[in-house]
Amino acid sequence: MSDLLSETLSGDFESLVFSSCMNQDQTSPLECIANKLEEGQHANLADTTAWFLIIASALVFFMQAGFAMLCAGSVRIKNVGNTMLKNLLDACGAALGFFTIGFAFAFGGQNDSTATTFIGTSNFFMQGVDDLSFWLFQFAFAATSATIVAGTLAERCQMAAYLCYSVILTGFVYPIVAHSIWSNNGFLSASNADPFLGVGMIDFAGGGVVHMTGGATAVFATMILGPRKGRFYDARGNPLPKPKPFPGHSIALQMLGTFILWFGWYGFNPGSALLLSTQHTGGVAAVAAVNTTLSAAGAGVTALFTNLLIEERTTGEAKFDLSTLMNGCLAGLVAITAGCAFLEPWAALIVGIVAGWLFLFTSHLLIRVRIDDAVDAIPVHLAGGSWGVLATGLLASPARMTAALGSAKHVGWFYSLANGSFDASLLGAQVCGIFFVLGWVFFLMFPFFVWLNYMGWFRADSLEELVGLDISYHGGAIGGNDEVKSEYIEAYNKRRGKQQRQPSAEIEMPYPDQYDPHNEAAMEAVQE
Repeated sequence: MSDLLSETLSGDFESLVFSSCMNQDQTSPLECIANKLEEGQHANLADTTAWFLIIASALVFFMQAGFAMLCAGSVRIKNVGNTMLKNLLDACGAALGFFTIGFAFAFGGQNDSTATTFIGTSNFFMQGVDDLSFWLFQFAFAATSATIVAGTLAERCQMAAYLCYSVILTGFVYPIVAHSIWSNNGFLSASNADPFLGVGMIDFAGGGVVHMTGGATAVFATMILGPRKGRFYDARGNPLPKPKPFPGHSIALQMLGTFILWFGWYGFNPGSALLLSTQHTGGVAAVAAVNTTLSAAGAGVTALFTNLLIEERTTGEAKFDLSTLMNGCLAGLVAITAGCAFLEPWAALIVGIVAGWLFLFTSHLLIRVRIDDAVDAIPVHLAGGSWGVLATGLLASPARMTAALGSAKHVGWFYSLANGSFDASLLGAQVCGIFFVLGWVFFLMFPFFVWLNYMGWFRADSLEELVGLDISYHGGAIGGNDEVKSEYIEAYNKRRGKQQRQPSAEIEMPYPDQYDPHNEAAMEAVQE
């Protein structure tokens, strides 16, 4: 018997297993060998999963480059350096914030208890965190949520304000949302021992947790911050008959950023399958990847041709707008994020088509109500994310839910109706999740932005905004940019020299609501 087993088990690991089992008396040799080999397989699987999770984390983190390129191309050239700095600071701040308290608030102690909690209470400074690949993956998601806000407030937000809200968002606001929806102890979590409405909110890759949180923060921030100078109002604060467009300086950078983001989304969505407890994660990841592709393509084409039709009807001239196509694709990517593993491919295409229409509607609505979003992040992330969460409650397939979650007790409402049932538990959980994210972000961030604005720390000074934040904050090449008028530079240098000569207590800083003849002259030049 021993000779037969030794011939069957060849290799170092197998030989070690054989020797170990031959020297113990508690169980039969065959049972011992089977147990040892099974333990080895589990260890190899864990190692492989960790490697793939690191690769997925790298893809998600690479999306930071996509956001940076998209923002850089969407702003005027006098603000490119400031925008790049903020994007890089997002990554740095998110890493430090998530290391210290963010991860603990989001997932701390989730494996220690089955009780429902509002916030994590352990693993601060990564103490006791064994799965470092999981931490890395979640950090990349947190950094993404913060970066969404940067583009919306571009060209007019102070550096101090940016640092403040970035730390608050990644250190506390986002982690609470992540805890509530993704942690085993979250009250909306599908993995809770007693899930909300029997199913919990399902958000596979962060359509609500990441994108809605970032998008909601962006809309509340820009409501308080106000539009860029000359966008909707003239120098004296009178509404313009028609909003003045501020096109970005490089459509090529915008396109590069869009493709990088689309590429990174294959780590964002399929990569989330690695966190499932099911055995066949490869099939789930493949479905998520296919649905991600179809939704992006459907949304982009829909937005492009719908906008073409609207332009032709209103102006008499058909125009293929590249920016609309790019943002439409991004809206489709955001919209499919929540349900990418739970929808059939045909449903993903429908989600993308609706996302394209929703992007156009929301983008035009913001202009109508004079809310200035420099990169259209609100229509893409808030509108797209909300629709994606809702669509999951409508279109989640029983077969896909079984494959991903191991259960299909409560499915998409349309499937329930098709089976003669009116079960809307999943849809109800999704709607409650949407209201929770919006309410939580409003409860914390809206008063915070009001306070920043009251203190005078939120918006850049009017003249600094006119000369460009690169010059104002980063010592850019003064006079080396044709976009900046000479009178802007002269007024800025004159005031800066005066401030350097006077004691700080005597300096009166002209904030946007104060009248400044230099600013008016510059603004009149902008209106030409």
